Amino acid sequence: MSEKKVLTVVDHEFEDLELLYPHYRLQEEGIISHIAGKEGEAEYVGKYGVPVKTDYSYDQINIEEYDGILIPGGWAPDKLRRYKEVLEMVKYMNSQKKLIGQICHAGWVLISADILKDVKVTSTPGIKDDMENAGAIWVNEAVVTDGHIVSSRRPPDLPPYGKALVKALYK
Repeated sequence: MSEKKVLTVVDHEFEDLELLYPHYRLQEEGIISHIAGKEGEAEYVGKYGVPVKTDYSYDQINIEEYDGILIPGGWAPDKLRRYKEVLEMVKYMNSQKKLIGQICHAGWVLISADILKDVKVTSTPGIKDDMENAGAIWVNEAVVTDGHIVSSRRPPDLPPYGKALVKALYK
């Protein structure tokens, strides 16, 4: 397998497991996994108090060097969707048909990037209406892969989500 690189975007109040589980799962497969936030080399704290340190700031990222982008859930997506840099990275990945992984409330970022028209996805049921209003075809399944977009509902779905992310990277 060739070396792959994936970027996870973060802000405060991310869902701790939804960031850390995929981050380490990808590393287990030999995939380079970086974390970026508005501030580079800064500490961000999850909903349940778990801190992570970013490798880079958004403006230090050359998204063309990455094979995928992951967006964890929690309350962070409501902040992430307001950052022009994050939306541009998601739009770029979509235009290049590169992996976009989203779980739980992360669908909000894809909504703001305007990339969900006729895409089959899942999310936390709490944003089902938002997803459908953005043109998505929402289903209540643990993991949904539609081309290069891999979506999942919540932490108990992380094992199949991790497998689907790795599989999508090596398609």
